[in-house]
Amino acid sequence: MSTATAPVPRTRTSSTGQGAVLLAAACMPILGSTSIAPVQPAMVAAFPDQAGAEVLVGLILTAPALVIGLTALFAGRLIDRVGRKRVLVIALFAYAVVGTAPLWLPTLQAILISRVAVGLAEAAIFSSSMATITDLFDGHRRARYFGLLNLVTGLAAVVFIALSGALGDANWRAPFWLYLLALPLGIVAAIVLKKDRPRTERQALPPVQWRRLLAPILFTLLGGAVFYVPVAMLSFRLSELGVSQTSAIGAISAGAALALALASLGFPALLRRIPRILLAAAFAVLGVGLLLIGLSTALPVVIVGAVVANAGGGILLSTLQTWIVQGLPYEQRGRASGASTAGLFVGQFLAPLLVFAIAGATGLGPAIAIAGACGLLAAVAGVFVGRIRTDQAERSEQPVHAAAE
Repeated sequence: MSTATAPVPRTRTSSTGQGAVLLAAACMPILGSTSIAPVQPAMVAAFPDQAGAEVLVGLILTAPALVIGLTALFAGRLIDRVGRKRVLVIALFAYAVVGTAPLWLPTLQAILISRVAVGLAEAAIFSSSMATITDLFDGHRRARYFGLLNLVTGLAAVVFIALSGALGDANWRAPFWLYLLALPLGIVAAIVLKKDRPRTERQALPPVQWRRLLAPILFTLLGGAVFYVPVAMLSFRLSELGVSQTSAIGAISAGAALALALASLGFPALLRRIPRILLAAAFAVLGVGLLLIGLSTALPVVIVGAVVANAGGGILLSTLQTWIVQGLPYEQRGRASGASTAGLFVGQFLAPLLVFAIAGATGLGPAIAIAGACGLLAAVAGVFVGRIRTDQAERSEQPVHAAAE
């Protein structure tokens, strides 16, 4: 897969410092689920008189992902119109405010409303971070940063889960203090990031080539769903196989998450060596891992499957993020990044719902295996799409080189 793109605006300079700020900002949305996951039972117990407390707490956990999926496309349009830096800095400050709101909100309903606001801020943070990385870097350096993006977010998930669990031992509200990390990060972003390219108020946004982006958006939607199956379902599968200790489940899940992070780190090298089949290869590895998780009843094999599936997922996310923005001009990248974010998070929201629905008829293991089969089918489709994608990228690259010469 080629990663040739339109030239980066001359008003921007690529720097490691800016890249580090953007990678840190992209970690903030990871708090959306990890801050609550360890304290869900304690939250339910804290509201004994609340009817349907379990359902409300479940919605509090998943609401940000759904809101991201529904609003990221609009956030992308705002980013293209208002500017990446302005949206990112404001969203980080807002994130610190609404993220810490559950520290003092008295009811689960009020907390749920605050979580909707968290999702809005996360959509802006993640989309603007992706768009700015696309602006700052091109070619294999961009691929390297997208690989690093999934590396650091994967590691952040492990760290945030551990911190939330430790803080939650003191009080179920304590993990929400972690959202204050967005406040100093917003200050640093305001100082370090370069100003956006100026736009006039009446200047209309150029139309996005949505027909060209249809395939990457659909693959991102499917990829987000298949990728999230091992993340959401592994603990239930381990419990079925007799792993009852929370610490053991956490250790296995953390090891699988580490495989995702390390695989993301190897993405640039894979992109150089097998660009035409990288999308297919990532789906295939993910699918094989899910088949091992779903079909095997031997715990060591299931653990290996989790590692394999997460490794494939790490490569897949980096591939999809690189694909959707390649060849796009500056004025369209915010909306493309928003579409990518929307597809990814809608897929993640749907994944557990679909697996549980299928599991009601087949059992959890076969349902996970069906998700693996979907990954393998996507790999077959990815072989053909990869050829088309590479050919299009090569054609779009020619004017860039001609202009440079």
